[in-house]
Amino acid sequence: MGENRRPGLTRQIIVDAALRLLDEAGLEGLTVRRLAAELGVQSPALYWHFRTKQELLNGMAGVIVLSAGMGPPREGESWQDWLDRRARSYRRALLAHRDGARLVATATDLGPEVVRSLDAEMAAMLTRGFTPVLALRTITTLSHYVLGFVLQEQAAAPAGGSSLGPLISILDDGAEAPLVAALEHGSSERWGANFDHGIRTIIAGTSPPGPP
Repeated sequence: MGENRRPGLTRQIIVDAALRLLDEAGLEGLTVRRLAAELGVQSPALYWHFRTKQELLNGMAGVIVLSAGMGPPREGESWQDWLDRRARSYRRALLAHRDGARLVATATDLGPEVVRSLDAEMAAMLTRGFTPVLALRTITTLSHYVLGFVLQEQAAAPAGGSSLGPLISILDDGAEAPLVAALEHGSSERWGANFDHGIRTIIAGTSPPGPP
């Protein structure tokens, strides 16, 4: 298999190229054959570093998650402010890549660095009155919300690309229906406003059982 290895080819180089290809072609267009061609090698050269395509996708997803800069709260930062900042950073990291949320959602292993970061976050939450179970539940609930939200956001039609006409036609009050009014109001800012509302709601409904 040695003849299939390109000198200097590393896992990081492959992942970086795969992320560029993801931005260009989307998840459907990200094939091992196309990635190998981009790198100027044959497909077996990639399998020397990643045994399966899923392992490659896992590596890409791990890089995206780590790019959010997650970690324990900063000095003097409340757990509420930290959760808010964490959620927004995660959203930005997912949106930074085409199909970023879909890629992360398909991951089966984000790698040891992500696991160690999560453990450090949980340890910090324990000092703020959270139990281990509630700390993990809080982080995963928020992370799942962000991931699901961005899945919807990235799958939605571009701004101005959808019409309310079909919706108006099936509602008794037509254009005067509350649903239509809600969708028309601030439509250009809808995603950001909806995300803010969800984050505030989750954090407001969270409280540690013990003293901070």
